[in-house]
Amino acid sequence: MTKISDGSSSFGSKGPRSEIAGVPTRYIAIGVIIVLAVWFLFANLERVKIQFWVFTVTAPLWIALLATLVAGGALGWLLKGRRSK
Repeated sequence: MTKISDGSSSFGSKGPRSEIAGVPTRYIAIGVIIVLAVWFLFANLERVKIQFWVFTVTAPLWIALLATLVAGGALGWLLKGRRSK
């Protein structure tokens, strides 16, 4: 446990939040990830065959990548609650 100059302790607290120009770094990181994901999607516009277990579809690669990104985000959001318990 560490003491802070005002006499309070930092035990159990998350500590000071880092910011860049008044914007929390978490928001900056989220923005960078979104920009990179959109850039990656637009870099992959060709059509591809996607094979599931019993059927095959042809679709633009960006749709498959976007679906994977959304599924991963949903999984992360669903599992986030289990980690904090």
